[in-house]
Formats: sequence, structure tokens, C-alpha cells
Amino acid sequence: MMTKQRISVLGAGFSGLAAATVLASQGQDVHLIDQHPMAGGRARQFEEGGFIFDMGPSWYWMPDVFETYFSKFGRQTSDYYQLKRLDPSYQVFYQDGEVISLPASREEQNALFESIEPGSAKALDRFLADSKYKYDTGMRDFVYKPSHSMLEFADLRILSAMFRLQMFSSLSKEVRRLFNHPKLIQILEFPVLFLGAKPEKTPALYSMMNYADLALGTWYPIGGMYKIVEGMVALAKEQGVRFALDEQVTGFQFTERRINQVITSKGEHDTDAVVNSMDYHHLDQQLLPSQFQEYGAGYWDKRVLAPSSLLYYIGVDKKLSGLKHHNLFFDADFGAHAMEIYDHPAWPKDPLFYVCCPSVTDPSVAPLGKENLFILIPVAPGLEDNQEIHDQYYDIVMDRLEKRTGQSIKEHVIYKRSYAHRDFQKDYHAFKGNAYGLANTLFQTAFMKPRMKSRKVHNLWHAGQLTVPGPGVPPSLISGQVAAREVIRSQKRNV
Repeated sequence: MMTKQRISVLGAGFSGLAAATVLASQGQDVHLIDQHPMAGGRARQFEEGGFIFDMGPSWYWMPDVFETYFSKFGRQTSDYYQLKRLDPSYQVFYQDGEVISLPASREEQNALFESIEPGSAKALDRFLADSKYKYDTGMRDFVYKPSHSMLEFADLRILSAMFRLQMFSSLSKEVRRLFNHPKLIQILEFPVLFLGAKPEKTPALYSMMNYADLALGTWYPIGGMYKIVEGMVALAKEQGVRFALDEQVTGFQFTERRINQVITSKGEHDTDAVVNSMDYHHLDQQLLPSQFQEYGAGYWDKRVLAPSSLLYYIGVDKKLSGLKHHNLFFDADFGAHAMEIYDHPAWPKDPLFYVCCPSVTDPSVAPLGKENLFILIPVAPGLEDNQEIHDQYYDIVMDRLEKRTGQSIKEHVIYKRSYAHRDFQKDYHAFKGNAYGLANTLFQTAFMKPRMKSRKVHNLWHAGQLTVPGPGVPPSLISGQVAAREVIRSQKRNV
């Protein structure tokens, strides 16, 4: 029988909540520590003047991952929040002025593709069949592994699958092999541009995200994305997790190569094991003594990061026309903006951007007759960030938004808040002000990501967007579960 241990989980985002809940469900004494007065990490929420703003994630993809998580505890998502499938899933604004809405049904998707490029409906069926295989295989054989070493993948079934998974071909190459029209190519490449790396640097394996997009659908939890957090917090408390919020982790006490105490701004927590779901780089480089650091500064500087973001939270005093829940503005040069994120980091000259208007779907997030807007510009990490830059890009995107939707908006804005690199650094100690974590390049996949299990500290594990399986809400949710499982396995080996 396992001995009950005191386990400290650092960071109450998706990965930390998941890790803490799984560990508590196994009878462990778990306390979850976070510097903010509310749980959620990047998925926190704030209210101003009757507007309710989700601060970070706004896309609900891969609903099966959430259902699988809650089912581990005999629950389902509907016990905590209500989902609505969006139809259309999103709309795209193009340079030539055309606006294309992506319908939810596969039949309508095929009809749309065929209307743009004759013959592309069959190509889409083929592409999504391959994407489904990658999704099913990836979810079964890859993403729930701790990726301690390549030996975990030395299974004949997995090795044979790797060729069909197209680990060594790029997403860009695969998309262009089947489709010619630039608008269809942009639709199929956008998930990785906004969340990971340039399509030509992203393994074709990640077309599994296209299956998540087009087949599994885009959903919305009524009340906002924070409803997921509220559900996870309620579940964590049901399992016995103790919360220590509004506490900044400042260091550790050690006995030989084990952490025995977590030191915070409010005191000390005795502990037998630690799961870190805060920024990996911050803990490794700033909170651990040099002899216990997993990597050197040079290693971290060579990591390829996913984008940061310049965000705007905007309240408008009237209802707007022409916007869906999710809106992608590809009315500028796709390739040029990608180069300014990944190849030659700089503030973009003519940015692509994304607008979420959740009040289209959910009247509860804005006062009656008003509109809630969340605007995101993907930008390179590590850039200089100041209010003058925020104001400059606010004018750029609002002018384009007004032009593309044919209405006045700026003069109706009654609330505005911006958020970028320095805010990510202040609120989350985010490495180079990143928003999403590491880019999903070939050499930053699986066991080539920063290690989940520390080699220097015997009772330290990591979870979250800078380790396996990668950036995004579902991967973070999975990461916390995997880290918790590894802690439990370690305890069983030591019994």
C-alpha cells in the first residue's frame, strides 16, 4: 500500500489543477500553490463594467480530452458546465475582401472546399482520414507518455505507425500536396501558425489538429472558458486538494537532492514531492540553486518558442454586425507575418489578427445591447513591449476591423485593456514573455522537449506548456495527468 505523502503542486493553471486532482484522488495530501488570488493561470477571467473577459484561451477544441479527464473521477463536463457547438466554427477575412465561414458539418465543409477548388472535397476527405488516424494514434500512443526517453516509443506498433504519422515531413508539404488554392491552404495551416510554428517547420503529424478543428468541432462553454477552470477547481476540492492562493513561490529547502520545503511569500510548506506547473524556465533558472538546475542558460536560449501575443480586451457600447464568435483576419500577407514571428523577430508591419466576440453566442458576457471583444495579434517572443506600441497596434487592428466589417467601432469603445510580453512575464514569469510555450517543431517533440522528470532533484516533476506534450489547453490538461501518474509510479517503486 502506498504511503500517504505531502505533495506540493506549483501553479493552478490547467496542468496544475489536473496534476493536483489526480494525486489527491490517489489518497495523497495535496496542496496547490499559486501566486494569484484565483485559480486558472493564463485562463483567468476578469469583469469590468458588466463585461466578463476570458484572459487567455478562447478556443474549445478536442472535447474528448475534457470528457476523458472528468470521467476519471466518475464525472462528465456537463456536471460543471454546458457546451455549445459553434456553427459556423469560425469565419476568415481575406485580402481580396471575401469572407468565408467554416460550417460545422462535414458535408457543408466539403461543399465549401469544392466551390473554391474543384476536386478538393475528395482531397479533404483523404486529408481528414489521415488526420483522424494521426489523432487516434497520437492520443492513444504518444501524448499520454512522459517521454523520458526514446525507448518509450520502441514498440513495433508505434514504430510502424511513425511513417504514416509523417513525423519527418512538414505540414506545409502535406497540405500543398493535396490543395492548391491559397485560401484553403491558409485555413488548413492556421492552427499551427497561431499556436506553434511555421507550417513548413511543423511535422505533418500535427495535421491531427485539422481533424480536431473540422471533424470534432469548435465548442464554447456557456459563461466563458473560465467555466472549465471553475469545474476543475470544484472537482479538485471534491478530491481533497487544499488551495494556497495568493502565494508567490520564492524558493526551496533541500535535504541532499530532495526538496523538503516550498518557501512562499506567506510561509513554508513541508513537502515530500513537488510538481511544478509554473513556467519551467523560471523555476529552473531563477528558483533552483545552480547545482540543481536541469539546463543551462544556453539550452534555454536555443529553444524555439511559440508566439507571444498582443491582446486587447474591449467593451463596445452597441451590437456589431459582420462578426461571428471566432474571426480570423487573414487580410494581410500570411508569409510576411510568419517571418516576423519566427525568422526575423520583429513587431509586424501588417499583422494578421484574431477577434473573438463571445457575446454573439453568450449574452451573459456583456451588458444588454453591448459587445465583448477579445483581439489577439500573434507576435514574436522577446520583443520590446510598451504602451506606445500597444496604442499603435490598437489603431491598426481597429481601423482594419472597421473597414472589413463596414461599421464604426472605435468611437463606441467604452472599455479597453491591453496585455503583452511584460504582462506575461509579470503574471506568469513567462520565458521571453511567451504566451503558448515551445513551438511544435520536429526537434522539440516528445523526448526532445524539456524533461518532465528532473535528473538533479529526486522528487521534482514538471508539467505544462514547456514540457510534454506541448502548448494548448488540452495538452496542458494531459501534461498534468501524466506528471501525476509519474509521481505515483515513483512512489510505488519506492515502497
